[in-house]
Amino acid sequence: MSADSKQPQPPDDRSAATADSTSLLLFNARLTDGRTVDVRLVGGRIEAVGTAGSLTAVGARVDLAGYLLLPAPAEPHAHADTALSADTPGPVSYAPEEVQRRATEAALLQLGHGATAQRAHVRIGDVHGLGPLEAVLQARRSLRGLVDLTTVAVPRLLTGAAGADGLAMLRDAVKMGASVVGGCPDLDPDPTGYVEAVLEVAAEQGCPVDLHTDADDPARLARFAAMAGGLRPGVTIGPCAGLARLPSDVARRAADQLAAAGVTVVCLPQGGCEATEQRGAAPVRLLRAAGVRLAAGSGALRDVANPVGRGDPLEAAYLLASLGGLPAEEAYGAVSAAARTAMGLTEVRVEAGFPAELLAVRGERLSGVLSLAYSRIVVHRGRVVARTSAVREYCDSAAALDLPRQARPERPEPGSPPAGPVVRS
Repeated sequence: MSADSKQPQPPDDRSAATADSTSLLLFNARLTDGRTVDVRLVGGRIEAVGTAGSLTAVGARVDLAGYLLLPAPAEPHAHADTALSADTPGPVSYAPEEVQRRATEAALLQLGHGATAQRAHVRIGDVHGLGPLEAVLQARRSLRGLVDLTTVAVPRLLTGAAGADGLAMLRDAVKMGASVVGGCPDLDPDPTGYVEAVLEVAAEQGCPVDLHTDADDPARLARFAAMAGGLRPGVTIGPCAGLARLPSDVARRAADQLAAAGVTVVCLPQGGCEATEQRGAAPVRLLRAAGVRLAAGSGALRDVANPVGRGDPLEAAYLLASLGGLPAEEAYGAVSAAARTAMGLTEVRVEAGFPAELLAVRGERLSGVLSLAYSRIVVHRGRVVARTSAVREYCDSAAALDLPRQARPERPEPGSPPAGPVVRS
């Protein structure tokens, strides 16, 4: 049976409209409600969802037996210009070709984890000018059809005589193709003036705002919430780890003010993404209790701020569940539905009519998937764009006799351990 016809049709999505019209049938997929279904994708959208075996294939078929099918996660807070630079000997290179290479590799790595839409914060100004942004925009163009990559222009200074160049460069960045204006007001001598400048440019250009702040100053946060309250298309801040260091009553008042202003908080459960920040994460349960729009991202990806960052939305969801105490469904929602909303993207459900942005992960239940999310199949604009397959092998022993088994290789490679149960993860 197809999705309930009483459900409202989702809005149109320009990215889906330009997708390949090839049909793809995902069959034997398990949904979070326990059903096993077939899902047919046409033209970048989900055309039909039916009980297993009920849909016919016009084009390619993918057997998802043993997989849980989910709306694809999104990455709302990445740093493409510095990603994968932790092991660089000497100073990090910002030569355009190096930035483009790192940004491309990082985007593909995150796509392999399932993030079919990504938002990258890119610094502009100082000695590098707009070069890193142009390099990331070039990476974006080269990745078209594989992943949707958007950029946030992040100037260092915007106030005083020193900030005049930064303000002009921010406007130029939008003309170049940056779709979001942002920055780090905490680093400016006049944080309030910095926010005012960002909001002014956003209003001029009709752009969303995404600011990087530790949120450890409640008075400054209150002024920011008051200024941002009426702005459309919207304001996002993060990672807001400083809220967790405030007295509980002060943090609650700040959360109430952010909720009233309609500000979205993108937390980073894996830790901050600035070398000067204290480690920690935003108080997610306090923010949710106040009604704050809450999403989660990955932040730093193997750069100086976090040399072991993974860029994996499912790890962010796992940490929200294991450390933040959120139910698995809410934790995954923070990196999928809420992350897409924070990025201004169309909602995704595994229902007819919605964009075909999907992630299949080997497992039966969401809690298990967040615990051991190894094998994954990623669908973007209705086609498979990435696969990751993991296999664990065990030697024969009494302890392994009850493990689920799959076919053993007939001719083991020389030097391989004795063949035993094979478990796909």
